[in-house]
Amino acid sequence: MFSAVVLSALAVFGWSMPGGHVAAAGQQSGTETASSGEAVYRAQCTLCHARALFENMPARRILRALESGIMAPFAAGLGRAEREAVSDYLGTPDSESGPSPEAFCGDRTVAVNAASAPAWNGWSQTAGNMRYQPAEAAGVSVQQVRDLKLQWAFGFDRDLASYSQPAVIDGQVFVGSDGGVVYALQAETGCIQWTFAARAPIRTAILVAARDSGHAVLFGDQTAWFYALDAKTGQLLWSREVDDHPTARITGSPVTYEGVVFVPVASLEEQLSMKRDYDQCCTFRGSVAALRVEDGTVIWKSYLIAETARRIGTAKDGRSIWGPSGAGVWSAPTVDPRRGVVYVTTGNNYSPPATPMSDAVVALNMTTGAVVWTRQITADDVFSGCGTCVDERGRGPDHDFAASAILVSRDGGRDILLAGQKSGIVYGFDPDRQGEIVWQTRIAQGSSHGGVQWGIASDGEYVYAPIADGGFTRIEDADGFRRAMLEPNGGGGLAALRVTDGALVWRAEPAAACAGIDACSPAQLGAATAIPGVVFSGAMDGHIRAYSAENGVVIWDFDTLGEHVTVNGVAAKGGALNGNGPVVVNGMVFVNSGYNHFNSITGNVLLMFRPEAEGGR
Repeated sequence: MFSAVVLSALAVFGWSMPGGHVAAAGQQSGTETASSGEAVYRAQCTLCHARALFENMPARRILRALESGIMAPFAAGLGRAEREAVSDYLGTPDSESGPSPEAFCGDRTVAVNAASAPAWNGWSQTAGNMRYQPAEAAGVSVQQVRDLKLQWAFGFDRDLASYSQPAVIDGQVFVGSDGGVVYALQAETGCIQWTFAARAPIRTAILVAARDSGHAVLFGDQTAWFYALDAKTGQLLWSREVDDHPTARITGSPVTYEGVVFVPVASLEEQLSMKRDYDQCCTFRGSVAALRVEDGTVIWKSYLIAETARRIGTAKDGRSIWGPSGAGVWSAPTVDPRRGVVYVTTGNNYSPPATPMSDAVVALNMTTGAVVWTRQITADDVFSGCGTCVDERGRGPDHDFAASAILVSRDGGRDILLAGQKSGIVYGFDPDRQGEIVWQTRIAQGSSHGGVQWGIASDGEYVYAPIADGGFTRIEDADGFRRAMLEPNGGGGLAALRVTDGALVWRAEPAAACAGIDACSPAQLGAATAIPGVVFSGAMDGHIRAYSAENGVVIWDFDTLGEHVTVNGVAAKGGALNGNGPVVVNGMVFVNSGYNHFNSITGNVLLMFRPEAEGGR
């Protein structure tokens, strides 16, 4: 997904280890001390991680990430003493305590009635992944949007990001965190009802599904484990590792249909390939797994690359080249029961040979997982964090798909499948003609980090696409290291296209809100959310904005940056908005704030808004 960003920005994403073997840093003394921890950090971590990011993070959390969490593949060459040393150097000696007793609800009863109550459940609460909330369920009009006021803020203790989109059902909020904790909250007050600790950070939207008895809270973590919790108690019902590749992760949100949950799998191998001692670039294959909601049984698993990777040559730096690889699925699948298929959009290849289902929209048989059809948009898009892994066979533009496809069902007209690409082009496909392109419209310049990133929205008549774009600039941090960050004056905007023919209806230009703010960018990478008359879109400048669906004029703007007083007593601040999109349900608007990649503005807060007339402050 972000491979070219990693190269152009000198590895701003992930835990890169470009400096050779860590042992050399640890050999400065006979025992591991704080000074050797500093040496490990300077030799191995500085290109990706500013030390200031960790100043309030417990060392034990860092160590856990290095040993069994998302960073474990990148720290595989470190000895235990070195991992402990760098964790102690970066983090604090504090123990990780749970929420304070005052943060819990007086009544901790959780009741879920998904059949009748207004809800936003999973990546999109309506069929076709449209990210559109109808008027009755939204409970907020265009005029009321103008009067939205902050009701409460919930802090995720010492996290660096807040990007797990909550599910809101029957007055309950279920949300994951960068610290790997899932919370059940009361929507009205934000008080805690229960918590659950997963193995690794949680980035997926939370999905609630009915079981034979009660409801399950479903989500994936960033080590490719998938979980089902009892919605009433937060107790683990089952968990399953859906892919055993060491860099596999679940970023795309799960979706369900008739007792089956479809889980997409992506990877961090693009970044791992930057390690000079990584000699299998690359072997990961993107996939979708179908699990039974009741017990986690695997019904089928389909890879988006048919053959397993094999050694195919030697790179210029002497490393082995393996392939084919890549084609990760970064976004939520789209279910089409009428045609009996699940649509997924795919990422680029990491290493040659190029394969036919990368950078594509793919239809999988819902029952068997077999490929029904595929429509590849960018062929030969082979790219990884390790430029030499591609060798003389060239390098693609990294124009993969990260946003889910949207299926628009039209009464009296043909259905259309919509998808936005990092190339800056939005497409309309015919699902009845093997994904034949009906129209294509360029809305942005596009690049490896531009175009359309995490999500478009549609009200059935128009499709609304946030624009990323923007380049990178270099800054020098407090430790004297030069880092890459998104440009403060590039990127951003929102485009509205007509669903039937892709004609541009309006385009909102990016806001100028970064003056004097470090690590700020107007780029709009996060998913959009639509309700009747309004489109919500967040930006990397920390603002959540509501646009008129009629003409793109901004009708509400809230700056989430800065410190927030939280209902759970946790120190929290807002940051860049990226990944997920706002959730609108029953008169409430929920917004995650904080993003820690691209050297962006970190944050750790969930905000709930409601119109002033409803008791806002």
